Parts: sequence; structure tokens; C-alpha cells
Amino acid sequence: MEQASTTQAIPPTLQEIEAAQEKLKDLIRYTPTYEWKGPGKDEMIGEETIVHVKLELLQRAGSFKPRGALINMMALTPEQLTKGVTAVSAGNHAIAVGYAAQVIGTSSKVVMPRSANRFRIQRCQALGAEVVLVDNVTEAFAEAERIQREEGRTFIHPFEGKLTATGTATLGYEFAHQVPDMDAVIIPIGGGGLAAGMATALKLLQPNCKVYGVEPTGADTMYRSLQSGHTESIDVVRTIADSLGAPFSMPYSMAICQKYLKKVVLVEDHQLRSAMRHMFVEMKLAAEPAGAASLAALLGPLKEELKGKKVGLIACGSNIDVETYFRYLGGQ
Repeated sequence: MEQASTTQAIPPTLQEIEAAQEKLKDLIRYTPTYEWKGPGKDEMIGEETIVHVKLELLQRAGSFKPRGALINMMALTPEQLTKGVTAVSAGNHAIAVGYAAQVIGTSSKVVMPRSANRFRIQRCQALGAEVVLVDNVTEAFAEAERIQREEGRTFIHPFEGKLTATGTATLGYEFAHQVPDMDAVIIPIGGGGLAAGMATALKLLQPNCKVYGVEPTGADTMYRSLQSGHTESIDVVRTIADSLGAPFSMPYSMAICQKYLKKVVLVEDHQLRSAMRHMFVEMKLAAEPAGAASLAALLGPLKEELKGKKVGLIACGSNIDVETYFRYLGGQ
């Protein structure tokens, strides 16, 4: 496996993040925050713990993903835009690429595993994306490479690279301005693009804030990577949080996570389901499993460590159909 190099992985500067924020302002929503208060919160994590949730599940295309997709497409030449783009995703990134291609004025062909939620496939198609289905995520990357090679489309990576991190850093930039003096922020991790970008912005604007990552045990590539010091891969995704199911980590995002994250913790699927239920009951939010991962970490492995702290959570997505959502809430 490839070893990450923090010397080669140069994070976005504050000026670059601010420039990205300006570019995106008419194409994304400046999503609000919500302070979780009430007896339910006090009983679960204590009255002294303050919790603010960044409601990125209200973002256009249903997740944070358009931020990175748009910044990548805005960097393309007119010739590249004429040929279009391609991407790999179990859902959220594919939907975001479809949305970004639509508003930028190019075409998109996205590769998704056959196991992808039907609702997400239909969302992609509704946004004008051509969807190619393959047997698994590993095959999806190979198919996207073929499309890139044979059709000349530009590959928009779901989580790797400085442009992607610059786009996702705008989420951290917003959160840091909305909620001052946070002690900690918990960020869901799939491939690490969100964590790399958000952590960069948070450390620039609130340097004393500790940044944690959270992954499901069934897709723990970043956890393994930070433990070994090398990029790692998994053979199959085994979690209901399929949008956190990156099959491998990559050097840039890993290096930035290595630089800025205090640590990555793991949660089980039953903890994700429980957090989804609490978000519905306590906050009236319908989050997909990945969107509940930050709360699952706070209620589970980080509960004692962050007791009495001012904590930021990211509700990062809500792309889930009604039937699956209520099946998960029922614990099935």
C-alpha cells in the first residue's frame, strides 16, 4: 500500500477556501445549524454538553457532495466540458455530479453498484445523468476508467485531491463562522474528502478545536490507514451506511486527515440506527445512516471524552427512500 506524505499533501489555504466559497455561493445552500436542547439530550449526554448540528442534509442534491463536485468541474476547460464527466458512487457523489453537471452545462455518466439504493439511482437519472450499473464498487472504478479512456470524459473523484478538499472545506468554513469556539467537531468519513477539507478550515479558523472522524466498522478504511500509516483497502462494504463505504483510502485525503484529525472512532450499524431514531425524535431530522454517524460517535465512543464540551456534528446527507429509512428505524 502507498504511504501518505504530509509534505506532498498541501492543504487548501484560507484564501483558496474563501475563493471557493465565493464561487459556490449561487449554486449551493448556506446550510443552517441547529442547537440540540431538551431533556432527551440531557439524559443521553448530559446537560453540560453543548451540541450544534450543521444541517448539510438540507444541501442541494441531498448531501455535502456538490461542494467538491462543483469546484472540480469549475476548473475544467471548455474542451473538457464538451466531452463531459464521469464518476463512481453508491449514491451521494453520483447525485452531486449529476446536479453539478446540470448547472455547469455539461453531461455526466456515473457508475454505480447494482446494490445502490433505487431511490438514489432515480435521483441521478432525474438530474440528467446516464447511469451505468456494475456488480460492485471495485468494478465501478474500472468501468469509470474505461469510460474516461474511451470517451474522453473527466473523472470527478468522490473524495481525493486538493480541489475536492477545497470544496468540502467551505462546509467547515461556514460552520466555524456560525458556531464560534467549538471544543470539538465530529466528521463522518468515507474516503476522507469531507474530513480533509472540513478539518483544514476548522483548524485555520478555530485552531483549538479538536477534530474527530467517525467510520462504520464495516467500512473502516481510514481507521486502518491511520493505524498502519499507509493507504488501506477493504474487500467488501459491510454497513448500512453505504455512502461511507469507500473501498480504499488515497494519499492526499489520508495525509490531511493524518495531519489534522485527533483520531478516528468506529461505530456499529445498530449505533447508526439508534442515532437515526434520535435525530428523528429529538430534532425532527430524517437522516440517512451516514448523516447520523456524527451523533452515533457522540452517543457512543466519544461520549465520555467530550462530556461537558461544545461539540459540532455534521448531518451530512439525507438521500434515502422512505421504505429503507423506516426499515432501519425499526432495526431490521
